[in-house]
Amino acid sequence: MAMATNAVFPPSSSVRCPVLYRAAPSPRNPTSSSSASFVLSPLSSSSTKLRSSTRPVPEQQPLPNDSERQHRALLVDAFHHNNNLRALLQRVSSSKDASPLQLLEMDGDWTDDYLWTVVTFLTETGRGKEALQVFEFWKNIEMRRNNLSNYSRIIKLFCGGSLMSEAISAFEAMKKCDLVPSLGIYNAIIHGFAEQKDFDNSAATLAMMLEAGLLPTPDTYNGLIRAYGSCGLYDEMSKCLKKMQSSGCLPDEVTYNTLITEFARSGLLEKMEGAYRVLSSKHMKLQTSTLVAMLEAYADLEVLDRMERVYQRILKSEAFIKENLIRKIATVYIKNYRFSQLEELGNDISDKWGRTDLVWYIMLLSSACLISKKGIESIVHEMEVAKVTINITITNILAHFYLNMRDFRSLDIIFDQARVNHIKPDIMTFGIFFDACKIGYDGSRVLENWRRNGFLEEVVELRTDDLVLTAFGKGFFMKHCEKLYFSLHSKGEQKKLWRYSDIINLVFGKKATRK
Repeated sequence: MAMATNAVFPPSSSVRCPVLYRAAPSPRNPTSSSSASFVLSPLSSSSTKLRSSTRPVPEQQPLPNDSERQHRALLVDAFHHNNNLRALLQRVSSSKDASPLQLLEMDGDWTDDYLWTVVTFLTETGRGKEALQVFEFWKNIEMRRNNLSNYSRIIKLFCGGSLMSEAISAFEAMKKCDLVPSLGIYNAIIHGFAEQKDFDNSAATLAMMLEAGLLPTPDTYNGLIRAYGSCGLYDEMSKCLKKMQSSGCLPDEVTYNTLITEFARSGLLEKMEGAYRVLSSKHMKLQTSTLVAMLEAYADLEVLDRMERVYQRILKSEAFIKENLIRKIATVYIKNYRFSQLEELGNDISDKWGRTDLVWYIMLLSSACLISKKGIESIVHEMEVAKVTINITITNILAHFYLNMRDFRSLDIIFDQARVNHIKPDIMTFGIFFDACKIGYDGSRVLENWRRNGFLEEVVELRTDDLVLTAFGKGFFMKHCEKLYFSLHSKGEQKKLWRYSDIINLVFGKKATRK
């Protein structure tokens, strides 16, 4: 029902409050005029509360000022601009009927942003020839686009993408436009060839640069030194350094950091430390990435004391250590029986970057290698609180620990938990199991469960983290398996796939069935 409200104030009355009425059509006078087509009747009694009077008056929102309006307009423009760029890239990447050059011809022209977005995309996807065609067409639309800045950008883009043929084509085209190549362009080409191991063309470009009257800078030589190092040409790297010094170009901070990094990667510790001493004597900054490279070099060669010194420096820096390097450090500690330092490593990594699976492995291994039942139980409790997902590595660490303790009851519990958590055994689990049986463990129930679940017919694999193998070794069963396997290998009796049932039969004297 349509409702209307009117506040009526009688002119001669002293009544101050409005009266609400409802408008209703008149059934008695259908032919009356529109002004008399409805009558006003009271809607509510005097006891009815006026809801509108209790509603708060909405606060008037302030109008945005000029800066806010400008900011909103910029956001809208950026949104549409990004959408247009995405649409253009979609056309370039998915169009089968038209090449990027044809798309540009159809559009007539592209803005700078559109052009460089497309050219970068084509370069990164290895379509350098098409990128060069698009650039050549675009720059010829307006003569002002034939400038050093645009050529420098396209050449550096090609060199960075290892598209040296296109880079040289653009370089030659630039010279035809009477543009003089800059030092940055020459450096990009020199480094581009060097990274492709084309040191002849790299040297030829350097000679061309000298003929043009441009002197090389430290950046010129730094790129060459890095390229020689990545190719393992350490003698050439040293020669390049001497040439740099003899030409009057003094090595800078980047030069020495590059030398240290490349020597570290090659394991040339004496040369690495020599370059480090020179850098320190010149009071130059050692980059964090260089420090990490030094740490990895010491870890690879298991130089414990120097590794620890560099590691402590890294902890005080903002450097990030990847898991692969953490494993190497942990391996050095395990091999040198530094299990307390192994625990400290776990705590350090945990405090700095959080507790990953690898950190839990390290913490468990440190207590397991120290034969500390209290330590193991404490870490297991922490893992329960943190709701860590149990996996085969954790299972095998605990199983190894209880095997070494000859605590067969706890070993039973570990195998049962693995079954409950649907963790399939791997070759290390089988090794622990049979090594335990060899010293008195009754594993008939566990073996029957594995047989019933089809684990004996699974393909042999090692899914446990390598740190566990480093810490505990292979054990009798795994060593015996290896010995028999290599014996068969030498006789030419190989199987494409080995299942656990095969190796069990092999170890315990039954002939494995051929597949």
